[in-house]
Amino acid sequence: MKNKREKTVVKTSIISIASNVVLSIFKAIVGVFSHSIAIISDAVNNITDALSSTITIVGTKLAGKAPNKKHPYGYGRIEYLTSLLISVLVLYAGLTAFIESIKKIIHPEVADYSTITLVILAVGILVKFVLSIFVKKKGKAVKSDALIASGQDAFNDALLSISVLVSAVVYILFNISIEAYVGALLSVIIIKSGIELLKEAIDNMIGTRIESNLSRDIKKEILKEEHVKGAFDLILNNYGPDKYLGSVHIELEDTLSVSEIDQISRSITKNIAEKFGVILHTIGVYSINTKDKDTLEIRKDVQKIVFSHEGILQMHGFYVDIKEKTMSFDIIIDFSVKGRENLYKQIYDEVKGKYSDYNLTITLDVDVSD
Repeated sequence: MKNKREKTVVKTSIISIASNVVLSIFKAIVGVFSHSIAIISDAVNNITDALSSTITIVGTKLAGKAPNKKHPYGYGRIEYLTSLLISVLVLYAGLTAFIESIKKIIHPEVADYSTITLVILAVGILVKFVLSIFVKKKGKAVKSDALIASGQDAFNDALLSISVLVSAVVYILFNISIEAYVGALLSVIIIKSGIELLKEAIDNMIGTRIESNLSRDIKKEILKEEHVKGAFDLILNNYGPDKYLGSVHIELEDTLSVSEIDQISRSITKNIAEKFGVILHTIGVYSINTKDKDTLEIRKDVQKIVFSHEGILQMHGFYVDIKEKTMSFDIIIDFSVKGRENLYKQIYDEVKGKYSDYNLTITLDVDVSD
């Protein structure tokens, strides 16, 4: 699967490189003979696209390196660095096109458009749109942010070429030069696209929240396991596209033996790996009181205190030992709540005030997944 993905990325990138080099050569020749700086800039953009595809190939190859002692989780995150570099190239192309357009607005130049110029521009636009759709589709299929970014770059170049073509037609028909103004407008669109790609690349490198559907589906699958009463604190660390390693807490009855818990843990790990490709390297256990019915009343009472406050998303891992006078549970407070630490302290004081003879432990958990 991994080799197939790598081959798809490399093959798609090679097609993109070849297409962009050919387009660049034709546009450069046409630009020189027609004295159109816009067409020459368009040719340079094609070279930039070829460069971004080359970066994609290099990044994919490096990301596919086998894990070693220094990097035991592999090199998958290099692809996020690749996406970052490509987004910078898109941003650079947009800024360069904008500067050149402003120069032409201040110092207009008369271009000499011919039929062959228009034909080559039209063919270039068609090729770019087809290439954009093809590369984006392949990128989404193999979940390659770098390919998706390259596809967006190709789409942006097609827009630039359209601006040059439209400007040429308007000039030929009405003798009015709008090339620079249209180019400036589309440059702003490309700059915006580059910023969005840059933001997405940075988000991936920093780490973002687990997709809601994936989180809920994994927890739902865990709850199918016999004896599991709850699944909480699912944490997944992304080490490249579709490469997740993580941990989760499950609630089990306090009557189960270590041997039974071990079998449950192994079964969950196996099922989640097979169905989602996610490796749960740690499965923590919350014990549920079943030996003393009085603990159920205490739990209800504590839940009432906790959920009387706004912003409480969850309370779990509740356990009471009446004989030893210990009580522990976790709470999750919404990130939108200001002064989360103050709210935590308030809840702690209220529960402690009601159960002053208990050794109380409340953990303020983080809202990491749905």
